[in-house]
Amino acid sequence: MSVRATDTDGVLVITLDRPEAYNAFDRAQAEGLSAALDRLDADDALTCGVITGAGGRFCAGSDLRAVAAGASMRVPPRGFYGMLERPPAKPVIAAVEGAAVGGGWELAMACDLVVAARGAVFALPEVHRGVIASGGALARLPRRVPYHLAMELLLTGRSVPAEEAARLGFVNRVTEDGGALAGALALAAEVGRGGPVAVRATKEGVDRSLDGDADHGWAVSRELVERVVASEDMAEGVAAFLEKREPRWTGR
Repeated sequence: MSVRATDTDGVLVITLDRPEAYNAFDRAQAEGLSAALDRLDADDALTCGVITGAGGRFCAGSDLRAVAAGASMRVPPRGFYGMLERPPAKPVIAAVEGAAVGGGWELAMACDLVVAARGAVFALPEVHRGVIASGGALARLPRRVPYHLAMELLLTGRSVPAEEAARLGFVNRVTEDGGALAGALALAAEVGRGGPVAVRATKEGVDRSLDGDADHGWAVSRELVERVVASEDMAEGVAAFLEKREPRWTGR
């Protein structure tokens, strides 16, 4: 299996497991990630996902041997790598050790939060191979960092160490080497304290509002507020606050 998925306290830990290829994607790994994300969305007991890589490495993008052999990394309906075009409805955290290069960085960009070990590096070197970043970086990176910096990173392919990525706002938290997964699980536990309906609606609202104007954003917000207000989770959250106890979420 080139992808392992393990349920840990309501968090689905998804491990890219091709360390001999720096966890680069072939068709089987793309299908495995897509299946794991389907499981994340379908299981009400899961609140969050974490994507990490085996062998102290995150992901080197596409396996060029598989590409040369004609393998497609696009898995409907989630698209490239089984995630990049349609991420899951629930939050996903990237736990990055080592290099997140090319499509590996694009995979981290498709996640909602990023925890990186101090020795991690991010790079988009595609232009040096005569191609362009095709896994979402052209659209996502200018939304993560200022335009001129995004252009520098895309046009030069230079590497960004974890500490710089954190200063730029692309990485949420930096851990010691070997600690990215533990850091991601700690962050996932914080996310998991929120009501599942509200957590999913928050992610949906941000995603749907990014490409619209203020009026569009308010329309999305009103729609989602109506949905959340009608949920059992909101009633439970209010009751728990008034009764001074921890909420017992149902995800409904």
